[in-house]
Amino acid sequence: MTERLVVIGGDAAGMSAASQARRRRGPEDLRIVAFEKGAHASYSACGIPYLVGGEVGDVESLISRRPEVFRDEFDIDLRLGHEVVEIDLDRREVTVRDDRGGRGREPFDQLVIATGAVPARPDLPGADAEGVYGVQTLDDGVALLEALEEKPRRAVVVGAGYIGLEMAEAMVRRGLEVSIVDGAEQPMGTLDPDMGVLVADALRDLGVQVCLGEHIEGFEESGGRVRAARTESRTLPADLIVLGLGTRPNSALAEAAGVPVGETSGIRTNRRMRTPVEGVWAAGDCVETFHRVSRRPVAIALGTHANKQGRVAGINLGGGYAAFPGVVGTAVSKICEYEVARTGLTTAEAVEAGFEPVGEIVESTTRAGYYPGARTMKIKMIADRGTGRLLGAQIVGQEGAAKRIDALAVALWHEMTVEEMTGLDLSYAPPFAPVWDPVLIAARKAAERVDRLDGRA
Repeated sequence: MTERLVVIGGDAAGMSAASQARRRRGPEDLRIVAFEKGAHASYSACGIPYLVGGEVGDVESLISRRPEVFRDEFDIDLRLGHEVVEIDLDRREVTVRDDRGGRGREPFDQLVIATGAVPARPDLPGADAEGVYGVQTLDDGVALLEALEEKPRRAVVVGAGYIGLEMAEAMVRRGLEVSIVDGAEQPMGTLDPDMGVLVADALRDLGVQVCLGEHIEGFEESGGRVRAARTESRTLPADLIVLGLGTRPNSALAEAAGVPVGETSGIRTNRRMRTPVEGVWAAGDCVETFHRVSRRPVAIALGTHANKQGRVAGINLGGGYAAFPGVVGTAVSKICEYEVARTGLTTAEAVEAGFEPVGEIVESTTRAGYYPGARTMKIKMIADRGTGRLLGAQIVGQEGAAKRIDALAVALWHEMTVEEMTGLDLSYAPPFAPVWDPVLIAARKAAERVDRLDGRA
């Protein structure tokens, strides 16, 4: 008898799960139906800011596979414009609403929940005015592109996290006057304050008006269209508002059905991406996962995790064995020529996790100082005072700086000490690094700091 798999969500995690399951089980053994409420599926959400900024030329460039490819080559019934509005675990079926208002039911034997994340949208006066945009889906990016065709002059970006900064860059590239507002005292709350201030300085160097420690109180509108953003300190004229306030796991549908969620509001799964409910799997931004350094559950919305988790779920659904080992919180971003990266724990997170962190910041260059095009960068390395174990790292610099975070992420993954890292055999040639790579310099300085505090030097 043919088993029935229903996938809720047609982007990275959902379609990775469906594709992997199909590779292992043919259509006569497993029927796969995937529902996606938007107009696009299997696309790069991370590329949306670069589409809006003009660096990516067209929407099609961000789409990995068209629905007809899934249908014709994979025998996966992918239905766009179909939103799953209810999961009935007793009847083993989902209720689906299409974009014309029609409703239907689809039975399942196995279910993958890949509903992604929900963007934070403030409940403030004027938040629903024309000209206020969230940026979560490709549909959102297309809407913002259409707004830019009207030649706006001024943009206010609300939120100074990854999405907010990337959207600020997009607006700068489009030639708009840009202001960025955040209630925190620094941009990029995933950095320590002494590194976050470098990001604020970089934004100002780009001509962005940076309004930190200010909360949005509302949006002024005229004729139904936004005209300004208002904080407790000032009014910022705006032709459009871009919301970059972060996300939370989109787990409400699962929770309403009785699928357990964790303390992060993400759906609980084991390492194989199976929930505590028999036959129900979950993957992507809607789940919580295990942080390998803090040893605590976290919810981190990144396409890298979503693709890996979807792959793991699909392999297991297909009869194989795979496990998702957790994360260390590695992320990278850029604001025009400035690059920002981080991995592991911040100082505050390390304290909360029970460590006694010590930090060291070094300044170096991306290439040999005499080689043309060398750019400056700063690395902060955080280690545990008692053991010298690397706990986290942060980088702010220019071209060639940020991808060094990968070496630090690997060291973190394998629980290396900063002393062990000083001997890493990293590549060297003047066009790529100074003879002492900044990673090695930072490791050495952090190791010396640990030794001094421990009385060994």
